[in-house]
Amino acid sequence: MAVKERVGLVVSDKMDKTVVVIVENRVPHPKYKKVMVRTKRYKVHDQENECRSGDRVRIRETRPLSRTKRWIVADILDRASEA
Repeated sequence: MAVKERVGLVVSDKMDKTVVVIVENRVPHPKYKKVMVRTKRYKVHDQENECRSGDRVRIRETRPLSRTKRWIVADILDRASEA
């Protein structure tokens, strides 16, 4: 069985060792075929507290770590600009 991976954007880093990552998925409308953007929020384990809001990250599915956390940060692809 393949390990699930997603690429998303960190939208919150206020929790300890946890970040909220939003993942966009583009799907066609079942009837009208227009491409829609569906978003899903994942709570992701960040052991070293190194992710910041605005970073692009790759996340990987893992065993349940808490009631809502089932993903870990695999690696950080792009850092948010310090502005």
